[in-house]
Amino acid sequence: MSAPVPLLRRAAVEGLGTAALVAVVVGSGIQATELTRDVGVQLLANSLATVFGLGVLIALLGSVSGAHFNPAVTLAAWFTSRRTGDGPALRDVAAYVPAQVAGAIAGAVLADAMFGRPLVDFSGHDRFSGQLWLGELVATAGLVWLVFGLGRAGRAHLAPLLVAAYIGAAYWFTSSTSFANPAVTIGRAFTDTFAGIAPASVLPFLAAQLLGAAAGLALVAVCFGLTAGTEAEAADLPGGQKSAAPARSAEESALA
Repeated sequence: MSAPVPLLRRAAVEGLGTAALVAVVVGSGIQATELTRDVGVQLLANSLATVFGLGVLIALLGSVSGAHFNPAVTLAAWFTSRRTGDGPALRDVAAYVPAQVAGAIAGAVLADAMFGRPLVDFSGHDRFSGQLWLGELVATAGLVWLVFGLGRAGRAHLAPLLVAAYIGAAYWFTSSTSFANPAVTIGRAFTDTFAGIAPASVLPFLAAQLLGAAAGLALVAVCFGLTAGTEAEAADLPGGQKSAAPARSAEESALA
């Protein structure tokens, strides 16, 4: 059996993966606005790039860290496994979440740099509205329901395809265009572009996302019960490979 992946490396992968994801989201948004003024086409280009980029990142990095790239997923994984101890410990959460947030900010700065924009230019895109908060709650609940449901159903190997597909769909069926990720939300405040969010709009989005994560876990319990998946399910990775990380619950490794 492969040796466990050190926490420092897993946290670094979470930071790098989140940075790459935000660079895809922000960069494709900038590119889209430079190519067309049609907002619908801009959103289509942005969502397609995000779908492809997210799927690739999950498939590439899932075997190392679980490919959370999202504090809501990390916190939910810790919460569901806190009694059994087969998921992320508090020290993992304390390493993952700051890495994800720092990576998201770095990804936004990188995207701006690639297009010759100011490296740090806080967004003026106001997203302060109750309907948008509801959209974020729904988007995050659906994401957590999918991620943890796949783990419970023994289908975690489908996560690169299905999680990316869900995010692509949620771009279009939610009023908020599905940020569904506290780290990504913070990172997108650092870019005054198509994908940005004004700093004053960030906190309500974060609150809605955390409530959505709780709602998603409730949906998992309703659909699959309160019993976590087996370690054998948790070890399933694309291509039949086994994770080099410590044994994880199906919840923590569902994105793998």
